[in-house]
Amino acid sequence: MARAIELAKKGHFTTSPNPRVGCVLVSYQDGVGRIIGEGYHQKAGEGHAEVNALADAKLNNTELIKGATAYVTLEPCSHFGRTPPCSKALIDAKVSHVIAAMVDPNPQVSGNGLAMLEQAGISTQSGLLEAQAKDLNVGFIHKMLHNLPYVRCKLAASLDGKTAMASGESKWITSSDARQDVQGLRAQSCAIITGADSVIFDNAKMNVRWSELGDLQADYPEETLRQPLRVVIDSQNRLTPDLDLFEYESPVLIITGDKVENSSQWPHFVKHVQLPLVSSNVEDNTTVEGIANNQVASGDVKSYIDLKALLSYLSSLGLNDVLIESGANLSGAFIEQDLVNELILYQAPKLMGGDGKNLVEMPVIKKLNQAKELTISDIRMVGRDIRITSQLTDNQ
Repeated sequence: MARAIELAKKGHFTTSPNPRVGCVLVSYQDGVGRIIGEGYHQKAGEGHAEVNALADAKLNNTELIKGATAYVTLEPCSHFGRTPPCSKALIDAKVSHVIAAMVDPNPQVSGNGLAMLEQAGISTQSGLLEAQAKDLNVGFIHKMLHNLPYVRCKLAASLDGKTAMASGESKWITSSDARQDVQGLRAQSCAIITGADSVIFDNAKMNVRWSELGDLQADYPEETLRQPLRVVIDSQNRLTPDLDLFEYESPVLIITGDKVENSSQWPHFVKHVQLPLVSSNVEDNTTVEGIANNQVASGDVKSYIDLKALLSYLSSLGLNDVLIESGANLSGAFIEQDLVNELILYQAPKLMGGDGKNLVEMPVIKKLNQAKELTISDIRMVGRDIRITSQLTDNQ
């Protein structure tokens, strides 16, 4: 099973929106196990792990497949999707035993794949290295259980928690190693969310740059990597087609609060979606309603894009993992509304002083027991910077 998990990891940047799955076929002769086939799911629409493992085994020794044991990181599927069900493929191959690391959280499958195998006389087990298997597909599992994508928020700051100088200058707080690491985060994400201010001020492209992926280049040729959907919240319709964001031809989703006029002027890969606005007349210094890049003001009432509605929409598109790369206001809004599951902070060995911009902007917290609790899961050096990965305790 450990080998199957290693195989599944090879699909880390390519399988979305499907889960990452690995499979190992073992033939036991005289009490000795021998691997006769291996496979993993490489890309949505292509063969699943079990099918690829069976194909590999047929190249080695077809006769050994009958009576073999299949170790698979996720319960074999039992329904017809873009490919036939893997449970049927295992039944047709006449394996005798199937061990799944975890039951599939997909309601279409959950338990059905194992039941289908048992009805065909194949013995089954589940739960072997389950925790490691779940780590492979955090986003897929979260979306199946909550109908929302798993949300990571990337932050970068100095040691004293500043993200930019008072003038707005921020290039570059962190090192090139940290920026290269972020390219890996983008590559594993189904979508990147940012705000109009970030795009306009930085003229950012928000795409995965293969040339900056470092060691990953050897394992993932440029043509195999898919670009994440670039999502920009632009409730005031301030984006223009001449920005660098639109120079790179990959899908862009612009979220607006009003209907967009003259949509024909935009590149063919750009789609505008109007989502509901949420309003409040509470003072800006106690709420997140004063978000500069995500609001429409009308008198004392502040209106902003419904962020949960946005995540629900992205879930409906089949997106599992979402990365937020934005300014302090929009990041703070997602955090304040308990919509972020994981924070990834790159902290540079710099002190930028009291006039610098804060890491996140959130409502004023007057009591310590109102603070957002985090659980740190990983701390490591990336170049000369510290990368801290933590989960928001209430959103795990």
